[in-house]
Amino acid sequence: MPVTPPPAPPAAEPAAPTPAHLEFKAAALLVAMLVLIVASTLYLLYARGAFERTQELTLITDDAEGVAVGMDMTFSGFPIGRVRRVDLVEDGKVRILVDIPVKDAHWLRETSVFVLARGLVGDTRLRAYSGVLTDPALPAGATRTVLRGDATTEVPKLVAAARELVDNLARLSAAESPLAQSLAHVQAATEKLNGPRGALGLVFGNDTDAQRVNDTLQRTQAALARLDGVLRRVDGVVARADEQVLGPQGLMRDVQAGVVQLRELLQASQDSLRKVDAVLEEARGIAGNVSGATTDLGALRAEVETSLRRIDHLIQEVNRRWPFKRDTQIQVP
Repeated sequence: MPVTPPPAPPAAEPAAPTPAHLEFKAAALLVAMLVLIVASTLYLLYARGAFERTQELTLITDDAEGVAVGMDMTFSGFPIGRVRRVDLVEDGKVRILVDIPVKDAHWLRETSVFVLARGLVGDTRLRAYSGVLTDPALPAGATRTVLRGDATTEVPKLVAAARELVDNLARLSAAESPLAQSLAHVQAATEKLNGPRGALGLVFGNDTDAQRVNDTLQRTQAALARLDGVLRRVDGVVARADEQVLGPQGLMRDVQAGVVQLRELLQASQDSLRKVDAVLEEARGIAGNVSGATTDLGALRAEVETSLRRIDHLIQEVNRRWPFKRDTQIQVP
């Protein structure tokens, strides 16, 4: 069996030519990368405020849980400072060093309040509040105490309050509780109100007293009706009396006429008395003429008697026309 000779090795390829200035290009690329890294670092430092003028603020608190270096301090939701360092001092307090840019330091005043708020959900927040922006500015290197606004500390109180509320509700809704008894009494009172006696049955508690009150009210109503009739009759009597006294044909008109006649009669009587006075004067002066004086006295007496009879007649006429005059004479048929 013939032996096959091994294949011949392939011919070597010619080497590629070396690029010109290869070392220079590599060095230039390294320098460009280094410059780019340095520029990026400087930009980041500038963006982070590394080259910005700042002033230091020291905050003291008794618990710095959640506070980390680099966290922001906000004012009205905007970052105006950054935590640079957190230290534990000898008295057990925590000292927080905050760098505040000079351009944002005017938001902080001597009356500013700093709060370390920790919510139920989310990170810890360091906030600054300035109520009066016209107060003096906060000096550099100032030290302030931080107020804590930890919402988680209120959770046990809320749980205890909720448990107490549930216990109170359980006691109120129990079958033997005062509220249940009060509701039962209200229901009984409502049933009495809806009963035949209504509110009277609820007030007196029994039907007997309620019936008595009802009878009394009915009698009172009847008495009021009778009283109303009596008042109407009294009104009629008063109206008739008013008409008789003050009407066109009433007593007042006759009384006025009688008064006029009485005035005339009194005037006549006065004239008669004057004549008597004159006659008496003549009687004193003329003592010798007795017969003539006697004649004058007789005429004067007759005139006086006439005046008296007219007065008596006028008085009888007034008594007859006066409505309240009682006639005491007995007429015999």
